Amino acid sequence: MTGSNPKVDFYFSKNEKWQKEIELMRSIALDCMLSEELKWGVPCYTFQQSNIVLIHVFKEYCAFLFFKGVLMSDPKGILIQQTENVQSARQVRFTHVKEVKALKDVLKAYIFEAIEIEKAGLKVEMKKPAEFAMAEEFETELNKNPALKTAFEALTPGRQRAYLLHFSSARQSKTRTSRVEKSIPDILKGKGLND
Repeated sequence: MTGSNPKVDFYFSKNEKWQKEIELMRSIALDCMLSEELKWGVPCYTFQQSNIVLIHVFKEYCAFLFFKGVLMSDPKGILIQQTENVQSARQVRFTHVKEVKALKDVLKAYIFEAIEIEKAGLKVEMKKPAEFAMAEEFETELNKNPALKTAFEALTPGRQRAYLLHFSSARQSKTRTSRVEKSIPDILKGKGLND
């Protein structure tokens, strides 16, 4: 396959359930003259070192994930926001190779649009951490502990968002309190939730 990266080949031989689908998705991405790389353990396709699209698999579907999908026009209405907290990326999901084949030309058009978005230097306006809900339990800790507040504010916006979402997603106060307590040492060390 032209342009394929041998470091990525393993990914296409390990996944039996979505084998045909992801192989076809790979050929579509490579037909668009993108560079194939391995990032986050999955095939990622880039244009001049900018991430354009990646392939990933789930139990129920496989997908193309467009990094700046929120900026795309989506004339076919096929882009899906994975979860309510995903701000930029959008997926095109597949459950059968026939679906990938049927959308081959559309997917190429979407990839070329994503490349144009990169060429134009467009950026996604991300919500600021202050715009996310803060769990009361975490707010209490920040008010009690100035060092924690300083350390939290020194984290990157992405790390702050991850903590805020992690804390506020728990339904019970005792779970939120437990999550906050477990995270305090990492926050004080300047680490993110998954570092």
